[in-house]
Amino acid sequence: MCSAQVPYLPERKPRLMLKGTKPAVVKKIQPVSIHGQISLDVYFVDPDDLDGQVSLARVGPEAVPRALEPGDAVDLHYMLGVVTQITRRG
Repeated sequence: MCSAQVPYLPERKPRLMLKGTKPAVVKKIQPVSIHGQISLDVYFVDPDDLDGQVSLARVGPEAVPRALEPGDAVDLHYMLGVVTQITRRG
């Protein structure tokens, strides 16, 4: 019996951004306390797809501009695939 073999094609994962910035639009900001230390969960989307997948960055309050609000256009600063700072665009 002969059976056709389908070649294995691994899924392509998005490349990890080692260092750089990426534009985004803030959807929601949620403070969170972990062992008494305050962090901010910043939910964001791609500015070219406002109804697309929502992603999350957890950063310290010192890494976020004051009075950041949902709808604000921002730049996400990455180091080794992790958001380390968020700045306003413009």
